[in-house]
Amino acid sequence: MTAKIIDGKKIAHEMRSKIASQVNDIKKNYHITPTLAVILVGNDPASEIYVSNKEKSAHAVGMNSIQFKLASDISENDLITKINELNADKKVHGILVQLPLPRHIDSKKIIHAIDFRKDVDGFHVINAGKLSIGEIEGKNKAIVPCTPLACLHLLKEVHGEDLSGLKTLVIGSSNIVGSPLAKLLMLENCTVSIANRSTKDLSAECQNADAIIVAAGSPNLITASMVKKHATIIDVGINRISIDGVNRLVGDVDFEAVKKVAGSITPVPGGVGPMTISYLLKNTIDCCLQMIA
Repeated sequence: MTAKIIDGKKIAHEMRSKIASQVNDIKKNYHITPTLAVILVGNDPASEIYVSNKEKSAHAVGMNSIQFKLASDISENDLITKINELNADKKVHGILVQLPLPRHIDSKKIIHAIDFRKDVDGFHVINAGKLSIGEIEGKNKAIVPCTPLACLHLLKEVHGEDLSGLKTLVIGSSNIVGSPLAKLLMLENCTVSIANRSTKDLSAECQNADAIIVAAGSPNLITASMVKKHATIIDVGINRISIDGVNRLVGDVDFEAVKKVAGSITPVPGGVGPMTISYLLKNTIDCCLQMIA
């Protein structure tokens, strides 16, 4: 048996077609173009690639994407000044500050400087608070982090819209992926367990799960012997390792071995990543619509 490969690229393409239609409707009905402003501090190669991909994806669906490349030695105060300018700009609907930031800048302070109504990453304390109490629908709903939304979408591709009772294990408890994802799963009435690299007998936790979502940042952490037969595996990990002298991108799951046991599995790359960018675009539209309302 070989697991079904969950094709994130294909699903993201279908989602972006719907987003493009929604952008066109906003332009037609409100004479507004949803606009995302992205701030990149320094010249980290990986960050530059991520920002470029986001910009291309935004333009592909008819949105505006504006880049602000700032020097790596910019002061915290000057960065906040730029954010405040974008907060006040009515033509900007979403603001994203690419992480990580240089060490001399307090990332939390920067995130909280963004107007929570334009916080497309969903990291602001107000958005996190709204999510924590389940306020994810309606006019003043939380903006939810993109990767957890992507993971939830991919789970529903496998298990359908009703996830009630699904035994899910989230490995990793960051505020970016693990914690908000666990809350989303609870709101879907899943049975949720949370683990990390320090969990005692992680294998036993995995074998009890119908679905495992792993975002631990540890290459090949999940092996075939740890996975229950026919389980769904969502791999959020992105790790660059050298194999036979060649740099390769791998996830937190031993893909080749685990796909022989699992029922469905996401590849790395081509799984969660494309969906995360699609939800960034959707969050920008949601921010735009909230500003219009």
